[in-house]
Amino acid sequence: MQTANNKFNIVVIGQNNRLQYEALLFAASLRHSCPDFAGRLFVAVPQPGARWSQDPSIQDEDVLKALHQLGAEILPFENRAFGGSYPYGNKIEALFSLPKGEPFVFFDSDTLVTGDLNSVPFDFDRPGASLKVEGTWPRPTLYGPGYDGIWRALYERFELDFDSSLDKAQPAEYWRRYLYFNAGYFFYRCPRQFGERFLEYACTIRDEDIPELAGQTLDPWLDQVALPLVIHALGGGRDALPTGLLDGSVTCHYRLFPLLYARESDNVIEVLETVVAPNKFKKVLKGYDPIKKLVLQRKGHKIREMFDRENLPQREQVIRNKIKSKGLWMR
Repeated sequence: MQTANNKFNIVVIGQNNRLQYEALLFAASLRHSCPDFAGRLFVAVPQPGARWSQDPSIQDEDVLKALHQLGAEILPFENRAFGGSYPYGNKIEALFSLPKGEPFVFFDSDTLVTGDLNSVPFDFDRPGASLKVEGTWPRPTLYGPGYDGIWRALYERFELDFDSSLDKAQPAEYWRRYLYFNAGYFFYRCPRQFGERFLEYACTIRDEDIPELAGQTLDPWLDQVALPLVIHALGGGRDALPTGLLDGSVTCHYRLFPLLYARESDNVIEVLETVVAPNKFKKVLKGYDPIKKLVLQRKGHKIREMFDRENLPQREQVIRNKIKSKGLWMR
């Protein structure tokens, strides 16, 4: 059993696009909200190669300098299975470059640390992942199979016990009955062991002809299709962490800055605007328009005034459309 006092590593992805700025914000928020974090922070950076049509690595020297000032370590890695055709695969392939046998937590780069990560009672022997998820996959077709048939086929393909993965408090053919995660964070005791399973399962699902998957779209959902199988195979589950900490009081997976201003708490806004304030970071972060205009120029507060956070529209598309109607949508 791991306790909150055990050291662990953190990894986020950084590359030559918006992710480099998000990684910088993540690092700044970690140092602000959890100054006693004793582990290593890695920014994993894909390297140019046959899997990329352009160089994906971080080339902005100011970004690299700012990351270094925040104690982040640049972790180069190679893409052998994914790359430009499926950049979400970076979170799988980066795991092979992390220190073997050391507990890790992966976070999507579009995450802010808003509380004390040391307070999170990780049990690194029981992996878990984000439950801030909607029923995005699968989409059962008119002529079947349904949720049960699709997920059962995947568990049986990898010789996993399907029935023990079910939440039997939920009705049959309702998506929440089946183990499903957002890949916005996940953790385990060894990145190599986790990565080997993740890579094997993802590539098999992508490359093999599994009849039950006919008519199902795997892009961009492939990582989220494979992830519950990995978690289950390694002895984890949906109850791996108490609720309300990650994707709650300790971290915020905001995804896009207009959505952040529309939906998130005053504390998240305060953390964001505090960590961008120092000049040495501000001058770098203004290279990304959504940060420059919404955060530094405070136009995000116009978005904030448009919504009641106690009574938000249920559908995200409604939020997006309202922001777009005011000309404030940016990504």
